Amino acid sequence: MKTDFISVSGNGRRSEEALRQADKVAAYKGLSPKGAMHLRLLTEEMMGMVRSITGEPDGLFWIEEDGGEYELHLKVRALLNEEKREKLLAASTTGKNESARGIMGRLRQFFDWSSDEDVASYYGPLNMPDMFEYSSSPTMDWEWSMTRYESALYDRAEKGDDRAKDAWDELEKSVVRHVADEIKVFIRSGNVEMVILKKLS
Repeated sequence: MKTDFISVSGNGRRSEEALRQADKVAAYKGLSPKGAMHLRLLTEEMMGMVRSITGEPDGLFWIEEDGGEYELHLKVRALLNEEKREKLLAASTTGKNESARGIMGRLRQFFDWSSDEDVASYYGPLNMPDMFEYSSSPTMDWEWSMTRYESALYDRAEKGDDRAKDAWDELEKSVVRHVADEIKVFIRSGNVEMVILKKLS
């Protein structure tokens, strides 16, 4: 099963429609109250992240289901150039991206990735050993996985890496980490796609 695509944007347009879509899917599939709540919660987390994306890019949201595994998809084209990003960050008191807190806030950085930037040189707090390059072409394909990130953080924290310990504490407090089975982010030719996976009944 695959739902219709819903156009969403950083200004919150149609976020409510995405939530209604999640409720319709839950009803159509006869999910338990807990399953329906989890599907809606994951949709809310994704829409909250969309609202915090700088530059208000348009994106597409949809849900897929196969054998009880649900996939929530969000796809956005990287729109910001370096000049626009600098202007946005200059408006911040610290000159930094203040909403890059929590796992969804940090994932949001992938969606703020500039179309002027080479993905290979893109630096962010999630780009640890868990981010994989799949192509050496100028339009590189990358994939990030929450489960790989969690494993990499755990290994580094065990070795005494303070930065990894802080990131681990942040991950432990994340609602979406405790509800989702997996989160993946793909960067393909300037398009950024997030997929949240959850087995529901």
